[in-house]
Amino acid sequence: MKSHVLAALSVIGLGAAFALTAVQPSSGLTAASHHTQNAAQLHFKLQRSSGAVAANCLLGASADVTVTPGSIADSMTISAHQLPPNQEFDVFVIQVPNAPFGVSWYQGDLESNAQGDATGHFRGRFSIETFAVAPGVAPAPVVFSGDGNQNVASPPIHEYHVGVWFGSPTAAAAAGCPTTVTPFNGHHNAGVQALSTKQFGDLRGPLRQVK
Repeated sequence: MKSHVLAALSVIGLGAAFALTAVQPSSGLTAASHHTQNAAQLHFKLQRSSGAVAANCLLGASADVTVTPGSIADSMTISAHQLPPNQEFDVFVIQVPNAPFGVSWYQGDLESNAQGDATGHFRGRFSIETFAVAPGVAPAPVVFSGDGNQNVASPPIHEYHVGVWFGSPTAAAAAGCPTTVTPFNGHHNAGVQALSTKQFGDLRGPLRQVK
Protein backbone atom coordinates (compact mmCIF):
# COMPACT_ATOMS: atom_id res chain seq x y z
CA MET A 1 0.00 0.00 0.00
CA LYS A 2 1.15 3.54 -0.62
CA SER A 3 0.01 4.67 2.82
CA HIS A 4 2.96 5.54 5.02
CA VAL A 5 2.68 4.92 8.72
CA LEU A 6 4.60 7.25 11.02
CA ALA A 7 5.71 5.78 14.28
CA ALA A 8 7.89 7.01 17.11
CA LEU A 9 11.21 5.25 17.54
CA SER A 10 13.44 6.38 20.37
CA VAL A 11 17.15 6.16 19.64
CA ILE A 12 19.59 6.96 22.43
CA GLY A 13 23.28 6.91 23.07
CA LEU A 14 24.46 7.24 19.46
CA GLY A 15 28.17 6.53 19.16
CA ALA A 16 30.56 8.71 17.24
CA ALA A 17 31.42 5.79 14.96
CA PHE A 18 30.16 2.35 13.94
CA ALA A 19 32.26 -0.84 13.74
CA LEU A 20 31.32 -4.07 11.97
CA THR A 21 31.77 -7.26 14.00
CA ALA A 22 33.48 -10.12 12.17
CA VAL A 23 31.17 -13.08 11.49
CA GLN A 24 31.48 -16.58 10.15
CA PRO A 25 30.92 -17.03 6.38
CA SER A 26 28.01 -19.38 7.07
CA SER A 27 26.04 -16.50 8.59
CA GLY A 28 25.42 -14.95 5.19
CA LEU A 29 26.97 -11.62 6.22
CA THR A 30 29.80 -9.92 4.38
CA ALA A 31 31.57 -6.65 5.09
CA ALA A 32 33.03 -4.25 2.54
CA SER A 33 35.41 -1.50 3.59
CA HIS A 34 33.60 1.83 3.38
CA HIS A 35 36.07 4.64 3.95
CA THR A 36 33.68 7.48 4.69
CA GLN A 37 32.81 9.39 7.82
CA ASN A 38 31.72 6.36 9.80
CA ALA A 39 32.35 2.68 9.13
CA ALA A 40 31.80 -0.40 7.01
CA GLN A 41 28.79 -1.37 4.95
CA LEU A 42 26.92 -4.52 5.92
CA HIS A 43 25.74 -6.93 3.21
CA PHE A 44 23.31 -9.82 3.66
CA LYS A 45 20.54 -11.61 1.81
CA LEU A 46 16.81 -12.09 2.17
CA GLN A 47 15.57 -15.61 1.50
CA ARG A 48 12.15 -17.02 0.72
CA SER A 49 10.10 -16.97 3.91
CA SER A 50 9.35 -20.18 5.77
CA GLY A 51 5.73 -19.91 4.62
CA ALA A 52 6.75 -19.53 0.97
CA VAL A 53 9.05 -22.55 1.23
CA ALA A 54 6.28 -24.64 2.83
CA ALA A 55 3.86 -23.59 0.06
CA ASN A 56 6.50 -24.19 -2.65
CA CYS A 57 5.94 -20.70 -4.05
CA LEU A 58 8.24 -17.81 -5.03
CA LEU A 59 10.80 -20.23 -6.41
CA GLY A 60 14.10 -18.42 -7.04
CA ALA A 61 13.09 -15.21 -5.27
CA SER A 62 15.73 -13.50 -3.12
CA ALA A 63 17.11 -10.08 -2.30
CA ASP A 64 20.47 -8.46 -1.58
CA VAL A 65 20.57 -5.94 1.26
CA THR A 66 23.19 -3.28 1.92
CA VAL A 67 23.21 -1.19 5.10
CA THR A 68 25.39 1.93 5.10
CA PRO A 69 25.88 3.41 8.58
CA GLY A 70 25.56 7.16 9.08
CA SER A 71 25.99 9.55 11.98
CA ILE A 72 22.42 10.91 11.81
CA ALA A 73 20.63 7.94 10.21
CA ASP A 74 21.55 4.80 8.32
CA SER A 75 20.67 3.81 4.74
CA MET A 76 19.33 0.42 3.70
CA THR A 77 19.06 -0.66 0.06
CA ILE A 78 17.13 -3.79 -0.90
CA SER A 79 17.54 -5.23 -4.40
CA ALA A 80 15.11 -8.10 -4.96
CA HIS A 81 14.99 -10.50 -7.91
CA GLN A 82 12.60 -13.08 -9.37
CA LEU A 83 9.58 -11.66 -7.61
CA PRO A 84 6.15 -11.79 -9.26
CA PRO A 85 6.17 -8.97 -11.84
CA ASN A 86 4.42 -5.64 -11.37
CA GLN A 87 3.49 -6.20 -7.73
CA GLU A 88 3.81 -4.19 -4.54
CA PHE A 89 5.52 -5.47 -1.39
CA ASP A 90 5.90 -4.04 2.11
CA VAL A 91 9.20 -3.91 4.03
CA PHE A 92 9.38 -4.26 7.82
CA VAL A 93 12.16 -4.40 10.37
CA ILE A 94 11.06 -7.16 12.73
CA GLN A 95 11.96 -8.76 16.04
CA VAL A 96 12.13 -12.37 14.81
CA PRO A 97 12.08 -13.56 11.17
CA ASN A 98 9.21 -16.06 11.41
CA ALA A 99 5.73 -15.94 12.95
CA PRO A 100 4.75 -14.46 15.35
CA PHE A 101 7.35 -11.83 14.22
CA GLY A 102 7.22 -9.83 17.47
CA VAL A 103 7.54 -6.04 17.38
CA SER A 104 7.51 -4.96 13.73
CA TRP A 105 8.38 -1.60 12.21
CA TYR A 106 6.99 -0.48 8.80
CA GLN A 107 9.82 0.88 6.64
CA GLY A 108 8.23 1.34 3.21
CA ASP A 109 7.41 -0.37 -0.07
CA LEU A 110 9.05 -2.30 -2.90
CA GLU A 111 7.52 -2.37 -6.37
CA SER A 112 8.59 -5.07 -8.82
CA ASN A 113 8.92 -4.27 -12.51
CA ALA A 114 7.90 -6.39 -15.49
CA GLN A 115 11.01 -8.53 -15.00
CA GLY A 116 10.29 -9.17 -11.31
CA ASP A 117 13.11 -6.93 -10.06
CA ALA A 118 12.59 -4.36 -7.30
CA THR A 119 14.87 -1.88 -5.55
CA GLY A 120 14.06 0.14 -2.44
CA HIS A 121 16.06 2.75 -0.55
CA PHE A 122 15.24 3.38 3.11
CA ARG A 123 16.54 5.74 5.80
CA GLY A 124 16.37 5.01 9.50
CA ARG A 125 18.32 3.41 12.31
CA PHE A 126 19.43 -0.03 11.09
CA SER A 127 21.97 -1.05 13.70
CA ILE A 128 22.46 -2.53 17.16
CA GLU A 129 20.52 0.53 18.41
CA THR A 130 17.31 -0.26 16.49
CA PHE A 131 14.54 -0.65 19.07
CA ALA A 132 11.03 0.32 20.11
CA VAL A 133 10.05 1.29 23.64
CA ALA A 134 6.76 2.00 25.41
CA PRO A 135 7.46 3.37 28.92
CA GLY A 136 3.77 3.28 29.78
CA VAL A 137 0.25 2.71 28.49
CA ALA A 138 -1.24 5.58 26.47
CA PRO A 139 -4.21 6.05 24.13
CA ALA A 140 -3.64 5.44 20.41
CA PRO A 141 -5.68 6.70 17.43
CA VAL A 142 -7.88 4.11 15.72
CA VAL A 143 -7.56 4.91 12.01
CA PHE A 144 -7.82 1.58 10.18
CA SER A 145 -9.60 -1.68 10.90
CA GLY A 146 -7.57 -3.72 13.36
CA ASP A 147 -5.94 -0.74 15.07
CA GLY A 148 -5.50 -0.96 18.82
CA ASN A 149 -6.73 1.93 20.94
CA GLN A 150 -3.81 1.79 23.35
CA ASN A 151 -0.30 0.40 23.49
CA VAL A 152 1.13 -2.27 25.75
CA ALA A 153 3.81 -1.01 28.13
CA SER A 154 7.19 -2.47 27.22
CA PRO A 155 10.87 -1.99 27.99
CA PRO A 156 13.17 -1.46 24.97
CA ILE A 157 12.75 -4.29 22.45
CA HIS A 158 15.32 -4.65 19.68
CA GLU A 159 14.39 -5.46 16.07
CA TYR A 160 17.32 -6.84 14.04
CA HIS A 161 15.58 -8.83 11.28
CA VAL A 162 14.09 -7.74 7.95
CA GLY A 163 10.94 -9.10 6.31
CA VAL A 164 9.06 -8.39 3.07
CA TRP A 165 5.31 -9.02 2.70
CA PHE A 166 3.00 -9.24 -0.31
CA GLY A 167 0.98 -6.04 -0.61
CA SER A 168 -2.26 -8.04 -0.81
CA PRO A 169 -3.57 -11.62 -0.44
CA THR A 170 -4.61 -11.44 -4.10
CA ALA A 171 -1.01 -10.88 -5.17
CA ALA A 172 0.13 -13.75 -2.95
CA ALA A 173 -2.51 -16.07 -4.42
CA ALA A 174 -1.44 -15.17 -7.96
CA ALA A 175 2.07 -16.30 -7.03
CA GLY A 176 0.78 -19.61 -5.65
CA CYS A 177 1.28 -18.58 -2.03
CA PRO A 178 -1.29 -18.77 0.81
CA THR A 179 -4.12 -16.20 0.83
CA THR A 180 -3.85 -15.36 4.53
CA VAL A 181 -4.58 -11.71 5.39
CA THR A 182 -1.92 -10.09 7.59
CA PRO A 183 -1.55 -6.58 9.09
CA PHE A 184 1.76 -5.90 7.34
CA ASN A 185 0.90 -2.86 5.24
CA GLY A 186 -0.43 0.63 5.82
CA HIS A 187 -4.09 -0.46 5.87
CA HIS A 188 -3.40 -3.78 7.66
CA ASN A 189 -4.72 -5.98 4.83
CA ALA A 190 -1.47 -7.35 3.38
CA GLY A 191 -0.65 -10.83 2.17
CA VAL A 192 1.79 -13.33 3.63
CA GLN A 193 5.49 -12.84 4.19
CA ALA A 194 7.52 -13.32 1.01
CA LEU A 195 11.16 -12.85 2.07
CA SER A 196 13.01 -12.67 5.36
CA THR A 197 16.33 -13.04 7.17
CA LYS A 198 15.28 -16.47 8.46
CA GLN A 199 18.79 -17.87 7.93
CA PHE A 200 19.87 -15.95 11.04
CA GLY A 201 18.94 -17.01 14.56
CA ASP A 202 15.99 -15.30 16.26
CA LEU A 203 18.32 -13.34 18.56
CA ARG A 204 21.08 -12.80 16.00
CA GLY A 205 19.40 -10.74 13.27
CA PRO A 206 21.89 -9.15 10.85
CA LEU A 207 21.23 -5.54 11.88
CA ARG A 208 22.77 -6.40 15.24
CA GLN A 209 26.17 -6.52 13.49
CA VAL A 210 26.20 -2.76 12.83
CA LYS A 211 27.63 -1.21 16.01
